Amino acid sequence: MSSPKRRIETDVMKMLMSDYEVTLVNDNMQEFYVRFFGPSETPFAGGVWKIHVELPDQYPYKSPSIGFCNRIFHPNIDELSGSVCLDVINQTWSPMFDMINIFEVFLPQLLRYPNPSDPLNGEAAALLMREPKNYEAKVKEYVQKYATKAAADEADNEDDEEEEEEESEPEEYSDDEEQAAGEMEL
Repeated sequence: MSSPKRRIETDVMKMLMSDYEVTLVNDNMQEFYVRFFGPSETPFAGGVWKIHVELPDQYPYKSPSIGFCNRIFHPNIDELSGSVCLDVINQTWSPMFDMINIFEVFLPQLLRYPNPSDPLNGEAAALLMREPKNYEAKVKEYVQKYATKAAADEADNEDDEEEEEEESEPEEYSDDEEQAAGEMEL
């Protein structure tokens, strides 16, 4: 049996040598971004998402953390955080799976066959169950608004800016934010 470190290297190398655009964070094989394209013949077709991937030290025995960086309208993906609710990643992960499985099988299947009975996005789930045509229209609207190549590039820039801000001076707050948090009077 190979060590988790070797398996991480093998799986990431497979991703780097695949057709996917993969960007390592600080040359770290345990954190990277992948450009993911919406599956054809779905309302997500033509969409481009930037997916953040983190591999735990115990990978492949522990599942990777997967999140969408740009917005997507889907019952099983949190619209704001990008968290993915997918049993095969969260509960039934097996060391037999690898990173390629996630991008070639699991995520495309999730977009093709959403599960509105186990939602992270209640609005998307309700719309899919009650008004499937309106759900599809809203998915397409989100694809046009948030899942273009430019939007994915912008997500790249936002991540770079966040990293730079973390390294710079502590954040300064405006008066509005202080008032929202409450001021202490002496």
